[in-house]
Amino acid sequence: MCRSSLVLVAIVGTAVVTGCAASAPGAGSPLVAGTGAPVIVPGGPGDAGRTATPGERLGESEARVGAADVRFAEGMIPHHRQALEMAELVPARSSSKEVRTLAERIGAAQRPEIAAMTSWLESVGRPQDGHGGHDDHTVTPEEMNRLRTARGAAFDELFLTLMIRHHEAAVTMASRQLRTGTDRAMIAMAGDVVSGQGIEIARMRGMLGR
Repeated sequence: MCRSSLVLVAIVGTAVVTGCAASAPGAGSPLVAGTGAPVIVPGGPGDAGRTATPGERLGESEARVGAADVRFAEGMIPHHRQALEMAELVPARSSSKEVRTLAERIGAAQRPEIAAMTSWLESVGRPQDGHGGHDDHTVTPEEMNRLRTARGAAFDELFLTLMIRHHEAAVTMASRQLRTGTDRAMIAMAGDVVSGQGIEIARMRGMLGR
């Protein structure tokens, strides 16, 4: 199973939670099957599992949703969106097969993560409008404009330089979540960001010869 799929499996288990926003901080919440992705209920020893029916109560969640978990998801979604915006510039501007492959990998990993975090926020009563900005501007508007106008080797060098910084900011955000978060799904997501983007940072530095 690929890295993004592992995170999605973890978050699908949490996204069936309803009523979390009304729960006391640190309290568990009832797990209720939704109408989206199917939820498989394991059978007894030797028995096949079954698909839960929408609205079926499945027990109590062990997840403990805190403010740090919500801040992480609400910050990482627009952060990922900026990375996707950068990656989408690559096909028409890059002269490097390695950079194009990297951009494809970034898109393949971060689009499902955005969907998973969006679903998780909806499940805890913090739905997103889909148009969130990127308040901290890890890559500034001016730098984005420079990236849009660059071509060939100049584009590749600038893209890698900016994406390294962007990934480093994501690792910082995720490391904070690992220290302060309490929700299992968001902790799993943060661990995935630290490991996956750490690998990509090393790869990009190698491509720049650093």
